[in-house]
Amino acid sequence: MQPSSILCRAQEAHHHALARAATLNNVRLVANAAAAAWAKEGIAADLREDRKLRTRAFAEAQVARSEPPAAGLRELSENPDRGHADRG
Repeated sequence: MQPSSILCRAQEAHHHALARAATLNNVRLVANAAAAAWAKEGIAADLREDRKLRTRAFAEAQVARSEPPAAGLRELSENPDRGHADRG
């Protein structure tokens, strides 16, 4: 499972807070490295989420373009008289 951009940003902020509160230099270095890693993962998550939205929008546009409107279906029918009989 891949983390969301929101989770990545929260983890990045958490590690920055740990780095600010640390009294030991090695703890500060590790927390800053972890924050940088979460920032990098956040960028990747943003790209993944944007790509997912673009792909979904493109697929929906393709489906909408490939389906003829309902009113036009009767005229395209092999049995147009049957379509007229359904109108009641």
